[in-house]
Amino acid sequence: MKRECMEKQTMKNETSLICLKGKIFSGTGEGAKFMELPWVKRQMEEKLGFVPYPGTLNIKLSKDKVKLKNLLKRAKPIEILPAEGYCHGKCFKAHLAKGLECAIVLPQVRGYPEDVIEIIAPVNLREKLQLKDGDIIEVMVAP
Repeated sequence: MKRECMEKQTMKNETSLICLKGKIFSGTGEGAKFMELPWVKRQMEEKLGFVPYPGTLNIKLSKDKVKLKNLLKRAKPIEILPAEGYCHGKCFKAHLAKGLECAIVLPQVRGYPEDVIEIIAPVNLREKLQLKDGDIIEVMVAP
């Protein structure tokens, strides 16, 4: 079955994809530190099927895409259970250009920007896709 991006499910037996599109920007480096933690690596490999590259690709969503991101609040996430002193994280398997496997990470931190998503993958996405700040990218999520 051909899978195309849709904003809502159209048939009960058809999987819809939520397409989140936004602008790449540099973060503070906190994502890289988090991805290096042994308990994070272990859970990511067990639950997502890959060990993430130590870092995240930060995407700032447009207002209309924030509404789509909010659909993920009703979807069943892959939960990353924290060690003491750390926050929870919710993940959703996703794909980028050319079917590149990745995941969206939504840190469960008070005050985290509503218009930001972080993408992780087993490779350095900036290098692999030759991305720079300001580039527009689309990620497809199957909630």
